[in-house]
Amino acid sequence: MSAPQNYQNHGRVDPKFHFFTIPLALFCFIASIFHVWKQPTPPNILLVPVTFVLFMTAGIARMYALQVQDRLIRLEESLRMERLGVSSAGLTIRQFVALRFASDAELPALTERARAEKLSGKQIKQAIVNWRADYERV
Repeated sequence: MSAPQNYQNHGRVDPKFHFFTIPLALFCFIASIFHVWKQPTPPNILLVPVTFVLFMTAGIARMYALQVQDRLIRLEESLRMERLGVSSAGLTIRQFVALRFASDAELPALTERARAEKLSGKQIKQAIVNWRADYERV
C-alpha cells in the first residue's frame, strides 16, 4: 500500500491524459504547422485548425470534468459543514475544495480562519494538521 495521503503527495496525475492524450494532440498540432510550412496546400492548411481543435477539446473536456467535481465537492462539504454546525457562507469554491482534506475536529476553526483571512486553497491545505484523504478525485 502507498503512503497515507498528505499535502506533499495529494496531487494526482492521470497518465492516459497527461502522458498520452495531451502530448499526442500537441504533437499533431505542431506537426500540422510544420507540414503547412513545408507544403502549403489547402488540405495541409486545413489540418492546422483541425489539430488545434483536437488539442483544445482535450483540455476543455478535462477542465469541465474538474469543474463538475469541484461543484460536487462544494455540495458534499456544505452538507458536512451543516452536519457539524459550521457556516459555509462566504467561502469560495477553491476554499471548499481545500477544506475537504480537513478532519471534522479541525474543520470549524479552519473554516473560520479561511473566511477571515481569505486563505487560498494552498494555504488551507498547508494549515491542515489531521489530513482527511480524498482518493476519489480524478
